[in-house]
Amino acid sequence: MKSLKRTPNFEISRIVHGHWRLNDWNLNKKELLKLTQQCMELGVTTFDHADIYGNYSCEKLFGDALSLKPELRKKIQLITKCGIKLQSDKYPSRTLNHYDYSFNHIISSVENSLKNFQTDYIDLLLLHRPSPFFNPEEVAKAFSDLKKSGKVLHFGVSNFNPQQFETLNTYTDEELVTNQVEISPLCLEHFNNGNIDYFLEKKIQPMAWSPLAGGQLLKPTNEKEYRIFKMLTKIAEELNINSIDKLIYAWLLKHPVGIIPIVGTQKIERIKNAIEATKFDLSLEQWFKIYTASTGTNVP
Repeated sequence: MKSLKRTPNFEISRIVHGHWRLNDWNLNKKELLKLTQQCMELGVTTFDHADIYGNYSCEKLFGDALSLKPELRKKIQLITKCGIKLQSDKYPSRTLNHYDYSFNHIISSVENSLKNFQTDYIDLLLLHRPSPFFNPEEVAKAFSDLKKSGKVLHFGVSNFNPQQFETLNTYTDEELVTNQVEISPLCLEHFNNGNIDYFLEKKIQPMAWSPLAGGQLLKPTNEKEYRIFKMLTKIAEELNINSIDKLIYAWLLKHPVGIIPIVGTQKIERIKNAIEATKFDLSLEQWFKIYTASTGTNVP
């Protein structure tokens, strides 16, 4: 499976393994290390985290597993995010969920992530969500400091719109390398808010979180989900694809913007399905049939 070159010296695997629910998988260190190595053998070398995942526990779980075989560190790409401050038993003084993109918080968050991962660098740091209180000069200063110290190699954002992305990009020393957003046949938001067009213009390959819509497309519960599910089932039969998730990943992968799906599962067969989707090719008409099944109307 080919990787995607984001800069001359930085690549992301075509499929990324997401660890949002890692804490729920109940894997011990050896089991998580085995899963990580299985992913790597399949060509999945990029692993997505955030400081807050699992009530601030998932980074450390992964770092503890990686410590069993530290030589793997140089063969993988670690992504993590910062900026959300959650009410948590680990931070009892907080009375409200909020965002913090101050210089001090970004730096301290990275220091915590490095400690959790038991590494001395993060491959890619993302700002987790846009904030109504945001000082791009301070963020850029933090990015510059982290880059010069070698603690973070590359930077990006998550859930930003084009204007928010462009604003921060004008302040940073280096170009932001990606924007991680929700994309699935159920969530077409970024086809409508200008993001997909912006990604194409700037040659940015977005990362897609929740590509299966949290499983809603596999187990539909409302009219829209059933409508999409019915179309997915029909096209899967046409293409002789034996699993709907493969078709969903193929639908994402076909788009010329270069969507990078994040697959958040402990089941290696599900990860293999995402990889196998790279071998399928929908017709343009089939792609639009899934798109219009989501919107509920034909294109004008």
